[in-house]
Amino acid sequence: MKRLIVCASLFVAAATLFAQPAPPASPAAKESITVSGKAITIDYSSPRVKGRAGHIFTADGLIGKEPNYPVWRAGANAATKFHTDADLTIGGLAVPKGDYTLYVDISNPDGWLLIINKQAGQWGIQYDKTQDLGRVKLSMEKPPALVENLAYMLKDEGAGKVKLSLVWENLCGSVAIAVR
Repeated sequence: MKRLIVCASLFVAAATLFAQPAPPASPAAKESITVSGKAITIDYSSPRVKGRAGHIFTADGLIGKEPNYPVWRAGANAATKFHTDADLTIGGLAVPKGDYTLYVDISNPDGWLLIINKQAGQWGIQYDKTQDLGRVKLSMEKPPALVENLAYMLKDEGAGKVKLSLVWENLCGSVAIAVR
């Protein structure tokens, strides 16, 4: 009887251990900065390259299979959320304080376009071009090494200015933000 109880206990413990959900393939991530007392926040899901280097941004690659290609949801899962407590100028585009969704037009590998979309809270591939506030060109460069996890970065440049960068795989797109 003792053996039966021990075996049953071990079975229950093993079943509980193996029943734990696996971590998400594209975990939630957040980047935020406070400039001139105002918060700027980006909430996104961070996909991994997972051995697909060179097969992500091409027309027949990972993103090329999404229904809005060449417009990319600039992350994974739910749409990438952008919140600002201040009126901003992003690459020459006036962006009033509020909530937005970020997309990127990747049709030109040498000049991605950051899309600021007025919709918020939708699933990532539910893109409606008529809701675009505007598009701004990103400065493109290659990172020194492969970047496995997609990341947004907000860097304080001083004097109410911020550099927004989106980096993944072997590409990095950046744009200047000014707090107005």
